[in-house]
Amino acid sequence: MEFWFTEQHTENVRFSVKVDRQLLSKQSDFQRIDVFQSPEFGKFFSLDGYIMITEKDEFIYHDMIVHVPMSVNPDIKRVLVIGAGDGGTIRELCRYASIEHIDMVEIDEEVVTVCRQFFPSTACSFDDPRVKLHFEDGLKFVRSKKNDYDLILVDSTDPVGPGEGLFTREFYGNCYNALSESGILVNQHESPYYSFNAVAMQRAHRRIREKFPIARVYQAHIPTYPSGYWLFGFASKKFDPIKDLDAVKWNALNLKTKYYNTELHVGCFALPNYVKELLKNDHE
Repeated sequence: MEFWFTEQHTENVRFSVKVDRQLLSKQSDFQRIDVFQSPEFGKFFSLDGYIMITEKDEFIYHDMIVHVPMSVNPDIKRVLVIGAGDGGTIRELCRYASIEHIDMVEIDEEVVTVCRQFFPSTACSFDDPRVKLHFEDGLKFVRSKKNDYDLILVDSTDPVGPGEGLFTREFYGNCYNALSESGILVNQHESPYYSFNAVAMQRAHRRIREKFPIARVYQAHIPTYPSGYWLFGFASKKFDPIKDLDAVKWNALNLKTKYYNTELHVGCFALPNYVKELLKNDHE
């Protein structure tokens, strides 16, 4: 008998992964957490039925959310990460000796507990002395911050349930205030392909552009995410992600990455025409 995990991408599209067995199923105060073992993707976990990371392709997302801003401003010292309970974003940040402090705000402590147990390759840097964990609402946490961070990474779930508040005007305005004068905001920006994700992407882009003088979008191919095509938002008060790319300084760090490189950095901001149209027509 075969067992399959199936994720509903739209009313008409489902994505299925063959699984060997289910390793965990539990309900936290916020969401259902499931962990599976699969022959193709290794272990993976889902929240409320949506895949968050798999062992096979997690490196793509985490490379792209971290190394793009770090190569634009390699002098980043203080970082705020919202979400990121699997630990992959923290792992990549902790590879930079120049970073002095990381605040990580995750609403659901159970996600961190589960990932420590089942995904030690991603949840390997939570105990780094530069990392301070806060188990609370990221929207509330950032409200009181003023000029505190050089980089904010919004590594959130989709804009439903616990992640909904992280796509609002209030939240992006508070992020702007929390950043230094050279601050950068990077957020997972949904996919432009299916209509539900595209609407969320347009709304997020519009609200970020209202607050930040520089707002760009870049892309990555992540096989287990809806449509396999995912976007990130890059917003800054000062830095342009292409003009200010410091490829020489970043490459001198000799960080070994499986996906990101500085040639890809420039190319990932070159978007297909249909995505450009969506971003241009981001009306209410």
